[in-house]
Order: sequence, then C-alpha cells, then structure tokens
Amino acid sequence: MYSHPEITNVFLDRKESFGWHDGQQIPGASLQVSMLKDLVSLSDPTNAFSFLAYLHSLGRIHHFLNARFDAVPRQEFRNYLEWASRKNPNIVFGDEVLSVEFDEVFRIRTAKRAMTADHVSVAVGTRPWVPPPARRNLGDTQFHVSEFVGKARRLAGLRVGVVGGGQSGAEAFLDLISRPPDQLPRRVSWISRRPNFLPLDDSPFTNDYYMPCYSDHFATLDAAARHKFNTDQVLSSDGISEATLRQIYQRAYIHRFVDGSPDLIALYPNSEVVAVTGGGLTLTNNDRQHRVEFDVIVWATGFRQARMDFLAPIEHRLEREGDEYKIDQSFAASWDGPGDHHLFLQNAARRQRGLADSNLSLIAWRSQRILDRIRGVRTENQLASFLEWSVKPATDELQGA
Repeated sequence: MYSHPEITNVFLDRKESFGWHDGQQIPGASLQVSMLKDLVSLSDPTNAFSFLAYLHSLGRIHHFLNARFDAVPRQEFRNYLEWASRKNPNIVFGDEVLSVEFDEVFRIRTAKRAMTADHVSVAVGTRPWVPPPARRNLGDTQFHVSEFVGKARRLAGLRVGVVGGGQSGAEAFLDLISRPPDQLPRRVSWISRRPNFLPLDDSPFTNDYYMPCYSDHFATLDAAARHKFNTDQVLSSDGISEATLRQIYQRAYIHRFVDGSPDLIALYPNSEVVAVTGGGLTLTNNDRQHRVEFDVIVWATGFRQARMDFLAPIEHRLEREGDEYKIDQSFAASWDGPGDHHLFLQNAARRQRGLADSNLSLIAWRSQRILDRIRGVRTENQLASFLEWSVKPATDELQGA
C-alpha cells in the first residue's frame, strides 16, 4: 500500500517495538528460503522495500555478495524486516486492538484510540505451543524454544533435553553441543516423535507447492485431500536443513571420537513424550516406555494460530471451515456483510491454503492479492507450473490418437 498513497492505511502492533523471533535468534541460524522471498520482491522486484534495497541502502550489497552465504543469516533477515518497519511511517507500535465491530464501516477500538476503516486485514500470526502436560512446569528450567536466547544460559554441567524434531529443535540442539568446553552441558538429549531426524525437502518440484498457482489449486480440493497433503508433505516446510543436520553429525563425531566424550549426546528419534513429571520425561518408543531425567527442558514443539478475540463482536457474522474462518481467493473472510467491505485474514488458513500459508514464500503474492481486491484490479501475470495439478478433460484429438 506504500506505493498507493491514495489508499489511506495504518498498521497496528501491540508490541512496543519491532521484533521477529528475537528470543530464537540463535547464532549461526539461517533462513530456509531464498532471500528473494522477502516482503515484496516476488510481486514487485522494483519495490523499495526489497531485501536487495535494504542491502543497497546500507552500502553492504557487494559485501553480501562476496560473503557467498549458502543461506541468509536469520539475524540479517530480522534486521531487514526492522529496517522495513522503520521505513514505513504508517506502522504504530504499542497499541493493541481490543475489538473490531461493523456498523456501515468497520469500527476498531484499541487501547489508545478508536477509528473506522473500509477494510481490515488481520495478521496476528502464531504463538508458542507446548503440549498440555508441559504447561504447568513452564519457567526457568522448562521453556519454549522461542525463549532460548534469554533462558538457555549457564547450562554447564546440566542435563538438558530438547523436545521437537524440526528446524528449531535442531538449531537449539546444535547450539548446546557446540559451546566451549567450560560451557558444555553434562548431557544433551534430542527427542523427536518422527521416525528419524529428517531433512527439509527443498527439491525443485516440491518447491512448486510454494507457488501461487498451487495455492489456488489447493484451495479447490476437498477437506480430506487438503489434510492428507499437509500431513504427507510437512517436511517440505518443517524439515531440517541439510547443512544443520551435517553440522550436528560432525559435532557428534568430534565429541565421541576426537574429544573422548561418548555420552555427551543422546538422540531419541521415534520417541513421543507421554508424561512430564518434575524434571523427568516419560517417552514411548514402539510401545516401550522409559524415563529420562533432565535439569532443563527446551520445548521446540512449534507454534499455533494466535487467538483473535478482538473479532468477537462480529464473529457470528463470519463463516467457518472447521477451526478456521473461511476465506475466499483474495484471503477475505466469508461473511454476511456488504461486498464492498472486507476482513482479510493472513497466515490463518493453513487447512484451506496449505503449508505455504504460514511460510515466507507467498507473503508478497498474498499481500498483492489483498491490495488488488481493495483496488478492484488484478495484476497477476505469472506463468503456470510445469506440473499439471489437476486432470483436464481429454481433447477430441487426444481421444482419437
């Protein structure tokens, strides 16, 4: 919207200042997607809010190229996002939205003001999630990986467990086993209910799942097919980068065979936490249970959709699809209100839009589609995938061949 000043807008964030996974900025962590999957580039490569524009504005674009990073350092991407937030004067921090009502226009009440809008876009994202048995124990010795940077300190000599077989768990585990000798825990265990510590599927045809045309195709499938896809293809989004797995294996080799510390590392794939008692976890593996004691537990168990209680005044007007608000092709909620006023929902329709809905890949395209809907235009001109996602009726020519 910055490039369309005729559309007045304001962006509200309850945080006092910008933040993006700040508690999870583990040294050495990197993005799992291309730097071109930034806020704008895949919809408008000339946009002044691109990652390349950020590098150029700070005079470091040549240095970045010379560094030849295999992947963008996550801290650098976080800094890019903060730069973009400073560049947009319409972003307001420290103001929480309390309610959204509708009376001919949307009426938004925040902690500091009241305002009206023709359209509202909700992008509250996700929040840390831990399994119910762990919630009563959260604190300084058991915490979600989103608090890792602040809480995973001074662990020398302690027994530490990391629960979760995705990228976040891998990064936490790698950090713990890579510390200087005088800062190493006594033992570090990594627990995953997956059958092994599995890599991200970053192959070319799998990445077609993260194209706009597949997102549109996915939305046409029935609920059962969509659920099966999200389950079967989860490693295209939530697998572990091969570089991270390689570093972990190399550190395991060094500790066992070079440094002579054979019991520093314990790996528990195919193991599910079934009970949390004090500092101990009961794990089940092929119907066999065993208990492991820890001094500190890091829960790398993912995120879930954040609550949207501020929509309560109009919730009865919004159509649902399962546990999600139903959206259309422009990410507008299906509701009984007038067709020229829209409530857009971002990163809130994984069951309707697939794994890419919570991924960086389609941020720019999704934002463009929302902007197009507001402006009453359609600007997409991308070519279709190489893959035929749905069966087309045979032509007469093919039928006669």
